[in-house]
Amino acid sequence: MTKTRRPNRAEVEPIRVATVMDVPGVIALDEEVTGLLKPAYWRDMFERYGARPGGSRVFLVAESDGRIDGFIIGEVRAWEFGSSPSGWVFAVQVRSRLRVQGLGSRLFEAVCESFRAAGVDRIRTMVAPDNTEIHSFFRSQGMMAGPFIELEMRLD
Repeated sequence: MTKTRRPNRAEVEPIRVATVMDVPGVIALDEEVTGLLKPAYWRDMFERYGARPGGSRVFLVAESDGRIDGFIIGEVRAWEFGSSPSGWVFAVQVRSRLRVQGLGSRLFEAVCESFRAAGVDRIRTMVAPDNTEIHSFFRSQGMMAGPFIELEMRLD
């Protein structure tokens, strides 16, 4: 007799387009994970990427029992720095206790599907070199170094 594996909660949580009602949950999740309270930032992100769903901007959430357990935000951008159209991920967050259970991968695949539907064939992001957790996550999704090098200069 073979034993059937029950899917864990992160594998079955529905992923959907964010609504304005999700913003407080996104703010709370980000504060829980980062330790920083940034309500104005997340309201602005929703206005820019979630208030008008569809097209080139994507703001997706995973919700369970009325609580946001993960989100991902991205946009199709074209011709900046000579780059052909590609999807960019600006933010991804998953509740700590649900990591390594597949929710982040499902969110990533969902944003990739949105980008494919918009007609692009590649996805990009930027990560801080010391953020090994997010770097490992993106590498596990198949991402690798891209064709650009970020340059920076202080303005003080």
